[in-house]
Amino acid sequence: MRTLGVIGCGAGGVEELRTALVEPAIARGWQVAVTLTPTAGGWLRAVGEVERISGVTGFPCRVEPRLPGQGRPHPDIDCYLVCPATANTVVKLALGIADNQALTTLGEAIGTPGVPVVVFPKINATQVRHPAWKSHVDTLRAADVRLLLDEEFAAHGPRSGGAPAIPWAEALDTVERTTG
Repeated sequence: MRTLGVIGCGAGGVEELRTALVEPAIARGWQVAVTLTPTAGGWLRAVGEVERISGVTGFPCRVEPRLPGQGRPHPDIDCYLVCPATANTVVKLALGIADNQALTTLGEAIGTPGVPVVVFPKINATQVRHPAWKSHVDTLRAADVRLLLDEEFAAHGPRSGGAPAIPWAEALDTVERTTG
């Protein structure tokens, strides 16, 4: 069975992660293992979603790193999907900063041959206009990270605040095209 590693960040829409991404991925035949950034983990714990995600996937929903001597809580991953990704996560990933479990996992994935990484940044136009943004995108693309940027999903239009809506089904379609 193919395993999709889902990484959720503290961006609007992450509260829909289970119903809009995890359950549809399982319905498409994926086994799903979820890791959250600390902010997303705090948000989803507060509303009981961490436990619901673990119940649906059969794996712990990771936020913190495992303790020394503990076994790996997730199986080997065939593809990672970071959705939604904050600008903070995208920038840190491009710079190789691994200061939380989600970024550590993604950094290792980028360095692992044959493990694709797909990222949907849920950011607004002001963040894209920052002069460093293009170099971060270029760095990730050079590492074969598949970035689903706003212009690719322009039909979805921005939500309030200028950040694009999350195209959950299209993100899963991209994962399936990427993994063949």
